[in-house]
Amino acid sequence: MSNFERMMALADQFFEAKGDPDQIVVDDRVMEKLRGIHPATLSEASDENGPVAWVLLIPTTHQLMEQFIRGQIGERQLLELYAPGTCFEAMYLCSALVLPEHRRKGLARRLAVDSIRTIQKDHPIKELYVWAFSVEGMKLAESLAREFRLPLYHRKA
Repeated sequence: MSNFERMMALADQFFEAKGDPDQIVVDDRVMEKLRGIHPATLSEASDENGPVAWVLLIPTTHQLMEQFIRGQIGERQLLELYAPGTCFEAMYLCSALVLPEHRRKGLARRLAVDSIRTIQKDHPIKELYVWAFSVEGMKLAESLAREFRLPLYHRKA
C-alpha cells in the first residue's frame, strides 16, 4: 500500500468524516476551495514513498469561530460561508495526520507553524481554535498557541 493510500485510510479511520455531516471530507473540490482561501491551508511532508504527514488549517473570521465553538455550524459551513476578500482573524486547526513510523519527530508542528506564519503575512490572526479528536491533537494545538502567544479555544466533541 502506498503512503498516499495509508494516509487516506488513516484519515477515514481516525475522523470518520464520511459519516459526519459537520466534518469536511477532503476531495479535489474541497482542496481547490481551501487553496482559494489561502495557498498555505494545506501542507504536506513527504519521503521517497509519498506523503507522511498532512496538516489542514482554515483561516476564518472571529464571528465564524464563535459560531463553530458553540456548535452552531460545522467544518463544512466554515468553507461554505467563506467570502473572497475576507480579513481573517482566527485560525481553525482542522487536522494533522502523520503515519505511525513518522510520529514524534515534530513534522505536524513544523508544517503547522510554517503555514500559520505564511498566512499571518496576509492576515492578522489573533486566535486559534480546535475541535480535537485526540490527546495528541490537543497537545499540538496547545503547543501552537504557546508558540504564537495566541488564545486557544476548543469545541467540545
